[in-house]
Amino acid sequence: MTNSQILHPGPRLLIGHGRTPELAGLLPGGPVLLVTDRSVRTMGLLDPLLTELEREREVVLFDGVEADPSRATLMAAVEAGRAGGATSVVGFGGGSPMDVAKLAAYLLGSGDDLDTIWGVGLARGRRLPLALVPTTAGTGSEATPVAIITVEGAEKRGVNAAPLIPDVAVLDASLTLGKPRGLTAATGIDAMVHAVEAYTSAKAKNPVSDMQGREALRLLSANLITVCEEPSNVAAREAMLVGAHLAGLAFANAPVAGVHALAYPLGGIHHLPHGLSNALMLRPVLSFNAEAAREPYAELAAILDPAVATLGTQAAAAQLVERLEELVIASGLKPRLRDHGIGREEAAMLAREAMKQTRLLVNNPVPISEADAQRLYEAAW
Repeated sequence: MTNSQILHPGPRLLIGHGRTPELAGLLPGGPVLLVTDRSVRTMGLLDPLLTELEREREVVLFDGVEADPSRATLMAAVEAGRAGGATSVVGFGGGSPMDVAKLAAYLLGSGDDLDTIWGVGLARGRRLPLALVPTTAGTGSEATPVAIITVEGAEKRGVNAAPLIPDVAVLDASLTLGKPRGLTAATGIDAMVHAVEAYTSAKAKNPVSDMQGREALRLLSANLITVCEEPSNVAAREAMLVGAHLAGLAFANAPVAGVHALAYPLGGIHHLPHGLSNALMLRPVLSFNAEAAREPYAELAAILDPAVATLGTQAAAAQLVERLEELVIASGLKPRLRDHGIGREEAAMLAREAMKQTRLLVNNPVPISEADAQRLYEAAW
């Protein structure tokens, strides 16, 4: 029986190669705060949309977002929007610019203090109109009510609340063409982890998220290696964008769990890309969960390899772990902590940091203690 839930359906979608400039016609009048990062701006990806926006309105361009954006960066974006009289916000780029845009739109519209809304369901005010444009296929931030900011002590802290879901999102494969293999691989694995963890979320698993997670995993697993090896393959790039969005919708309503909880300290402390951090913790955490999540893992394994359907659930669940690691390696990512300069002696410290991610740990199919987390980091080494 499904638990009683209110499910959030996600934003209005504009899908199609080269359609990003059409977003300008979907925004209200008045100045727009456009949040991005310098690399996206340098690559020229923003130019068509910027040109279209500037035809009819002022644009407050904030391009100071870094990887793992800080509280100071968020507040600088808010101040830029306030000074420019922004009446709407657009986030353009990877997960970092989109997360900053989500929170900036909320803080500008609601007037709330950031420290009062950390956690789940505490942001209840009204934000400014918001649109998001992903330039990578991975985070699913354009679909979710979640935004992550790095605060003091390298801790990643999140806001999870319905007002952060944008009004509109654009899935334009032209923005993802030719991206480096490492970025493509890491973001693709990130999206696959979203699908898997949503499918086994302990607190909020539901039939709608299950459907989205299954289709997301099908699209992502079928196209990940293609986009790594053929970076200008438009059809595969679009399939990855749609898969990542579906995975985002899935975990918007069935939140992610242990893989993400143990990945966050790797990003916060060592500044590893988020998708890579997830890839590093994927095998250890899924192996730890395998008995508790045997049946759903077996169901997902059959999506990656239909032949697995003939196996028993225990063997099939083990195959899910194997097939996912095979994809990680085939994508070109190095799957061990030691490959990225992280010492085995750091396991205890990383475990302490992971225990701060209570909003994620509660969703894991089986509890993870601090001692468990330390062993999992050691296994990942």
